[in-house]
Amino acid sequence: QVRLVESGGGLVQPGGSLTLSCAASGSIITITDMGWYRQAPGRQRELVAIITSGDNTQYEDSVKGRFTISRDNAKNTMYLQMVSLKPEDTAVYYCNAQGLQKNGGLIYTFDSWGQGTQVTVSS
Repeated sequence: QVRLVESGGGLVQPGGSLTLSCAASGSIITITDMGWYRQAPGRQRELVAIITSGDNTQYEDSVKGRFTISRDNAKNTMYLQMVSLKPEDTAVYYCNAQGLQKNGGLIYTFDSWGQGTQVTVSS
C-alpha cells in the first residue's frame, strides 16, 4: 500500500503564510498526478491544485496567485505554499497521489489519500 502523510497545517492570521507537505511512502514505482484538496465544515471536498509528472499545474480560481504547488520526485514529496491566506481558506487539506506500485512481484495502479491536516485562518 502507498501511504501519504501530510504536515504543516496550523493556525495562522489572515494575510499569513503556511507551507503544507505530503510525503508518499511504500513500494512506489512512479507517481503520476498529485493534488491537494480541501474540505470545509458543511461543504464538499474540493480540488485546490494539481501537478502532473511533467510539472504541469492547475489551480482552483480562488487560490490562483496565492498558492503554489510543487513536487520533489526524488523524495516522493509534494508541497503547497500558501500566502495571503484568508478565513475562507480554513479547511482540512488532503493530499492525493496516483501512480504505479509493486506488490508481490506484480504492478498495480494506486490512488491514495492522506489523513488530512487542519488549516485555520483566523485573527
